[in-house]
Order: sequence, then C-alpha cells, then structure tokens
Amino acid sequence: MIFLDDAFRARHVRADEMDLLWANGWRHFGVYFFRYSLAAHGRRICNVIPLRVELSRFTLSRSQKRILAKNRDLQVIIRDTVIDAAKEDLFERHRQRFKENVPDSLYKFLSGQPASVPCRNQEICVYAGERLLAASFLDVGEAATSSVYATFEPVEHKRSLGIFTMLRAIEYSRELGCRYYYPGYAYREESMYEYKKNFAGLEYLDWEAGWKPYVR
Repeated sequence: MIFLDDAFRARHVRADEMDLLWANGWRHFGVYFFRYSLAAHGRRICNVIPLRVELSRFTLSRSQKRILAKNRDLQVIIRDTVIDAAKEDLFERHRQRFKENVPDSLYKFLSGQPASVPCRNQEICVYAGERLLAASFLDVGEAATSSVYATFEPVEHKRSLGIFTMLRAIEYSRELGCRYYYPGYAYREESMYEYKKNFAGLEYLDWEAGWKPYVR
C-alpha cells in the first residue's frame, strides 16, 4: 500500500496546471497544496480517496431532483469570490456544527485574494431575498473545476444546501465545458463525507492504479 504525505506552497498556478494537480490527487487551502493517503478521523485512521465526477456521465438521482425542487424559490449568484461580512457571519454559524477539527476562519481555506490566488475561484451564493443562506467556493481550471469549501445556514438544514450547491457547481462546470468536477476527499471507510459518494459518474483515485469508477 502506498503512503503519501506531500505538500508545497504556490501563489500562482495556471489553469492547466490545476487540472494536472487535481488529477494526481492534490488539493489546496489558500496557497498551501497537499495530498495524503491516510487521515485521522475520530479514533480511526482512514484511507483517503480523492473523488471526481465525469460530467458527461452525470445524471440526477430522484433525491437530487427533490433537492433542486425544494430550493427553486432561492436565487443563485455565481461570481468572482469576495470574502465579506455576510460570508464571515454565515461561516461563524456554520462552524458551530463541528465537534472536532473546528475551522477558525474562512481564510483557512481561501487566500487573502481568493478570486485569483493561487488560481481562479468563484463563489456560488444562495439567497432567500437578501439573506445569504449558503456560499460554496469553486476553483476553475481549464478542463475541470474543484470545490474548495462550502458553508451554509444551519437552521436551513432541511434544504440540503451543501448538496444543492454541489449540484449547481456541476451544472456550472458543464456550462463552462469542463470534463470533470472534483468534490474533494472522502474516506474509503464510512464517515461524515458519505454525501460526496452519491453522484452518478463518480470516480475515485486509487493511489497506486489511477482513477477507477466508484461503486458502493
């Protein structure tokens, strides 16, 4: 079994280089790039599996169609990422959901110039009137996109806003003509990341053998 625990820093990465990094299992928070094959989760050591959706094979499931219908009253705006007071306030409420590894700031995930450093990044913002309910941050490469982080209003948990913004990210990625959407890491073992495994066209990175179709 291969063991990886690699990292580097970079302030500017071209779109085609981001595609290559994602394809090799790399992710980043701000200018810090990393990839690792094992992670501590609770009292367990889990096997990390990078995931991606091949967009040409993606179709909506029944539950995903219900989530879209449930949120059709909301407005979605996609634009270059800016961290403002509304997003920081939303993050403060969102972070209360966590019992371990509680993030302390949006800047743990995004740089001080999030729209362009280290690469192009856009926000998918969801509003009920003027009230911000969710914000998801999406890196844009040449032939792929990758979710960096998402935050949502905890009192609106019945709307499944995390999955809703992922579905809108997939739709937007298709509009851009991308081939892949990367939702981030999950674990081979059952964990809080199981929701990432419920997308048609899903593949996972076998660190030794390359990308394979994900089958539950």
